[in-house]
Amino acid sequence: MLKFQRKYFIATIILFLVEVFIALFVHDSFIRPFFGDVLVVILIYCFIKSFINSPVVITAVAVLLFACTIEVLQYFNIVKVLGLQNSAVARTVIGTSFEWTDLLAYMLGVGLVILLSFYKHLLKK
Repeated sequence: MLKFQRKYFIATIILFLVEVFIALFVHDSFIRPFFGDVLVVILIYCFIKSFINSPVVITAVAVLLFACTIEVLQYFNIVKVLGLQNSAVARTVIGTSFEWTDLLAYMLGVGLVILLSFYKHLLKK
C-alpha cells in the first residue's frame, strides 16, 4: 500500500508552485477562484498518490469528499468557530467563504483525474 511514486511527487511540487503563483499574481474572476480550485483537488490527489498506491477512483472520490467537507465547513464558518479568524494560515488553508462553484470546481478536477487515468489506461492497451 505504501509506495513512493516519484512522478506523482513531481506533479505535486509543480501543481503547488502553480497554485502559489496563482495566489500571488493572478487576481481575476476565473483563474484564481475557479481554476485554482480545480487544480487544488488534483494537487491533493497527486500528493496522496506520491506515497500511497491506491486505486484511482477510490483516491479521487476520497479527495472529493475531503474537499467538499472543507467547503461545507466554510459554510458553517469553521475558522471563526475554532477561534482561528486571526490566523492568516488557517484562513488560507481552510478558507472562509462557501461557494457553490467551488464544489463544481472540485468535481471537475476529480473528473479530470479519473478521465486522464482512464485515457492513460486505454493507451497502454
